[in-house]
Amino acid sequence: MEKVFVRRRVINSILSYAKACHPREGILLLRGKIKGDIIRVEDVEVPPLSVRGEGFSSFPAYMLPIDFSIIGTAHSHPSGSLQPSAEDLNHFYGRIMVIVAYPYESEADVIVINRRGEILNYEVV
Repeated sequence: MEKVFVRRRVINSILSYAKACHPREGILLLRGKIKGDIIRVEDVEVPPLSVRGEGFSSFPAYMLPIDFSIIGTAHSHPSGSLQPSAEDLNHFYGRIMVIVAYPYESEADVIVINRRGEILNYEVV
């Protein structure tokens, strides 16, 4: 099973971005490193040409440059749900996905999932 380590500033950035986008969903790219089953999330960035709406967020993946440091995405759920939707799983990009739910206050409002929708334990470093 994967071991996920996320920098504190990444968690804070994702929560802040989600608050700024509310009531629309926000989406970010996760940058980091993967070595075997160890995943380290070190930074976030706004994807080019991203779209944020009420109940959805997206970006054209074909517009991204080839960049092996992009290891997944993070997005918000203004509804407050910490469960991945079928749409989330069908448009999974990378190795992990971070979902943050309203009210975007703390780690209690954050989950990390894999491609199968399984919640992964993560450690903030």
